[in-house]
Amino acid sequence: MTDRAVPAPLGPWQYIQNILYYLHVALATVVIGLIGLPQMRHGRAGANRVATRWIGYMIWAAKLHLGLTCEIRGTPPTGDCIIAAKHQSFWDILVIAHAVPRRAFIMKREVMRVPVMGWYAWKVGCIPIDRGRGRDAMAVMSAEVKDRMAGEGVGQLIIYPEGTRTLPGQRKPYKHGVASLRAGTGLPVVPVAVNAGMFWPRSGWGIRRGRAVIEFLPAIEPDAPQAGLMKQLESRIETASDRLMAEAGLAVAALADGTDDAARP
Repeated sequence: MTDRAVPAPLGPWQYIQNILYYLHVALATVVIGLIGLPQMRHGRAGANRVATRWIGYMIWAAKLHLGLTCEIRGTPPTGDCIIAAKHQSFWDILVIAHAVPRRAFIMKREVMRVPVMGWYAWKVGCIPIDRGRGRDAMAVMSAEVKDRMAGEGVGQLIIYPEGTRTLPGQRKPYKHGVASLRAGTGLPVVPVAVNAGMFWPRSGWGIRRGRAVIEFLPAIEPDAPQAGLMKQLESRIETASDRLMAEAGLAVAALADGTDDAARP
């Protein structure tokens, strides 16, 4: 371990920029969502067009107000697959979703009830999960994915193995959802590393200017052994994420015990 590095506090203008960004995108969400409602008649393809426009606008507005941009490394997938990503903030949600053509998230059922964008989440193929049902929820989710694969396809199904956002330098135990879903569907798994939390905090407040990186790593193909999948996935994601965070100024290697022992200097 090394001493914790404390980020410099935001200046008054940076706070104002954060407020302006959120006001701007809140209004844009309502406007783009309502104007795009006729596209819902075209099913998933129509809803995806609106979602792509909205996500792109959110990313553009972050550059305008906050000086925050993103860099995509690796090759984003275009076919049916499971995207297993490190999750540090809302910024990595936006960037990953914008990088793939038919995004769909595994998300808490409550999120699907959010007005306007919750409607689009249903239409683009996001799959709600009731965490209170434990293993039964995973079985229901796998059945839903297989049904969609037999029809129009599932697209790029995005799931967060740790189950929640983490701080830079923090690790949480990887859950077995990805392994269960892959065993039930035979889909390839695409690991994704991020350093988004170095710029956009987990809380969503105090966003800083800079260039975040999202890196799509080589896929774990369907014929790879199921045994040891989660250890392999965790090793790939955490090693690459540590490297990206170090590039952005993280002072200490990430810990495996889930403690927050690092921050941006």
